Amino acid sequence: MLIEVDFNSSEAIYIQLRNQIILGIATSTIQEGDSLPSVRQLAETVGVNMHTVNKAYNVLKQEGFISLDKRRGAVIALDADKLKALEEMREQLRIILAKGCCKNITREEVHELVDEIFEEYRALV
Repeated sequence: MLIEVDFNSSEAIYIQLRNQIILGIATSTIQEGDSLPSVRQLAETVGVNMHTVNKAYNVLKQEGFISLDKRRGAVIALDADKLKALEEMREQLRIILAKGCCKNITREEVHELVDEIFEEYRALV
């Protein structure tokens, strides 16, 4: 698993780590049951503080993407609660769609974009 951090981005590094791991799951680069690198290993590989990686892992755990096991470390363990995932997605989409409406993006453009992105992930599975 290759994780890269953009140190010039305004996005927090732990969020970048979180997002790349989620994208890895979505594209089947990493799968249910796979172990992630230890906090120390990932911090050294990426060139960030261990606390930053730890924060990313804790967020992933809270969001139901990983479990933290004392022997195996961080393990991909997806939360099976689809209704909870849909509600979280709804909340995030509200803001994204509001931004789009402010920029005069049409419903058709949104649907086309969603279909395009969704098909990218379906093609990889």
